[in-house]
Amino acid sequence: MTEPLRPIEWTGSSIRVLDQTALPSGLVYVSLERVEQLVDAISRLAVRGAPQLGAVGALGVVLAMDQAEREAWDWLQLQAAVQEIRGARPTAVNLAWGVDRVRPLMAQGRDAVLEAAQAIVADDERINRAIGRHGADWIEARVPGRVRVLTHCNTGALATTAWGTALGIIRELWARGTLEVVFADETRPLLQGARLTAWELAQDGIPHFVQADGAAASTILRGLVDVAIIGADRIAANGDTANKIGSLGLALACKDAGIPFIVAAPESTVDVSTASGDDIEIEMRGEAEVLSFAGVRVAPEASRAHNPAFDVTPARLISALVTEDGVFAVDEGQTPAARLSDVPR
Repeated sequence: MTEPLRPIEWTGSSIRVLDQTALPSGLVYVSLERVEQLVDAISRLAVRGAPQLGAVGALGVVLAMDQAEREAWDWLQLQAAVQEIRGARPTAVNLAWGVDRVRPLMAQGRDAVLEAAQAIVADDERINRAIGRHGADWIEARVPGRVRVLTHCNTGALATTAWGTALGIIRELWARGTLEVVFADETRPLLQGARLTAWELAQDGIPHFVQADGAAASTILRGLVDVAIIGADRIAANGDTANKIGSLGLALACKDAGIPFIVAAPESTVDVSTASGDDIEIEMRGEAEVLSFAGVRVAPEASRAHNPAFDVTPARLISALVTEDGVFAVDEGQTPAARLSDVPR
């Protein structure tokens, strides 16, 4: 298995990121030196994935402080820039979490903020690998023989700083020799599954099929998979989970088929201030993502598009939440929220 890709790094004066919109055609890195560049990269999904957004959110505060120094911003201008980074994608809690982790250190100076941001980046791989081990252990205890997995969107190194969350579990199963095959949903409308997850699986030599999102429920009900594993962009205190649009349909199919539906995410994705999925703001994206393909209009000019980026899966449909600290039976009411509510976030 290849070493995990590391898609972001701090260069000393900029955030160097792998532009995920260029994959799988090529590896294109860009250097982000200004707040507006970072916000644009987040908005157009050149930078994406909940854990990765947490890392770039924290590093983005350093970026804002450097820009403020160069351009002689006052304190209010600097705070407005930090807030702009924080709100660039409203559903994904990790972006705000990353900013909020380092924001209180701004009064101590740039070096203090940078040290804390780099600690978030460095700790992410440890967290992801722990998720992989816990998830693989849980699955192997329940699924005899080699495991057939279905996954949705992208949850690998490209969505984190290294290794991955749901894809980290898949990698761990592959390393143990207990993975048979992966069904990767293409993930409309931007094809993160076909472009990104399939690319990562191919890099690791993991057998896989790319399938249309509309095929997923049939694949599950026909008995072609043993477990579905997804990531998360925000997990409410009661276990309701927001993830890439299409996740809810998988959970419903898994419940009907009687197979596990697993969410894999760091505990930073658990938002104890959000009581339930009803309180999660769903990001609505541009209509062109649905009405056009590769820049060519595919729908009538009179057509409008409904393009929610995420949906919410109720906790009752989730078999388990896998975090760096273990596995929680969410459908039985177990979540890390009670413990985390007593911990400074």
